[in-house]
Amino acid sequence: MKIAYREIEGRSGAYWLLLGVLGAVTAAGLAAAWTMEHRGHIVTGMTNQIVWGMPHVFAVFLIVAASGALNVASIASVFGKGFYKPLAPLSGLVAVALLAGGLAVLMLDLGRADRIVVAMTRYNFTSIFALNVFLYTGFFVIVALYLWTMMERRMNRYSTPVGYAALVWRLVLTTGTGSIFGFLVARQAYDSAMLAPTFVAMSFSYGLAAYLLVLIAAYAWSGRTLDVAVLRRLKNLLVVFIAVVLYFVAVFHLTNLYFARQSAFERFVLADGGIYPALFWGGQILLGSLVPMALLAHPRLGAARGTVVAASLLVVLGGLAQMHVTIIGGQAFPLELFPGMQESGSFFDGRVHPYAPSLPELALGLGGVAIAGIIVVLAVKLLAFLPERLDGRVAESP
Repeated sequence: MKIAYREIEGRSGAYWLLLGVLGAVTAAGLAAAWTMEHRGHIVTGMTNQIVWGMPHVFAVFLIVAASGALNVASIASVFGKGFYKPLAPLSGLVAVALLAGGLAVLMLDLGRADRIVVAMTRYNFTSIFALNVFLYTGFFVIVALYLWTMMERRMNRYSTPVGYAALVWRLVLTTGTGSIFGFLVARQAYDSAMLAPTFVAMSFSYGLAAYLLVLIAAYAWSGRTLDVAVLRRLKNLLVVFIAVVLYFVAVFHLTNLYFARQSAFERFVLADGGIYPALFWGGQILLGSLVPMALLAHPRLGAARGTVVAASLLVVLGGLAQMHVTIIGGQAFPLELFPGMQESGSFFDGRVHPYAPSLPELALGLGGVAIAGIIVVLAVKLLAFLPERLDGRVAESP
């Protein structure tokens, strides 16, 4: 079966309106970063106790989702599934766009973005942060090569070996991102080897949800055919990924509950931690996992375009809730300075640290999402990432 790839025209008023909205959100994010840089982080909800706020929630979510968005391309080239081959170029594009948006937020949130030159020339190889610099830049290079092998006919024979390299690299990348938290032994909430595989599982779910939103929007707004049978196969895969995430989250918390020293944190994040149990049970588990699974598994409505969009949006929102609980909840829980003893002092010892995100933080986080959107919107207009049609013949491929 021959697949014809074509750029979208991108001449309509709706296209330029979308680009304008994304540009405005990006500008708001840059203005927020400028404000935080010049007025200091006093304008945010962050403190010297909670140093990673809402921008980090968006940044880590985008980075994790970038790895998972490449899963469609990996299934096509590494596992030889013909159904996914026409979908593969867009998969690589979404992966690069999400990573670019996430890293933009990360750099602007840390302050002194100009100091990136120092990070690029001086390395502390005992730090997981330094190792991630190589993982992120390597991801851009490998995915660029991967796209070249998929979109240039003369390079198609190299698609499988480069696909293997991309698969391994993105698994290592997501493991490194999860290990940023797993290696922080000073934080009782983070010190767990389970975080690395949990982040890998989350990447599959979040990345595919983001990919589905882009795919459906691109075909709906360009007037191209997207057969319901294609959506049915993709949404079934998303159900599996959501279930895998639930499994790893359950194992993570059950493992913590097994250790007496972690019981206080588990009680905090699951029961009496205020906003964090609400986000965990209501946002991550109910709205972000169980409801999407129920929608996608429905025998009549499951493959409808609106249902898939709603379920994918819920997965994304549930993922942001999960990152909020993991990143901010882990910092809000007080440090255990002297195990088995009680301590008190003037520096918030033993207290739960409050946090409320400010408008600049939200603007910066959404700016990263808009940057990813601009990359995708411009790329599908300039290059042939999208098949002209995804009809029943594609869905019948093995």
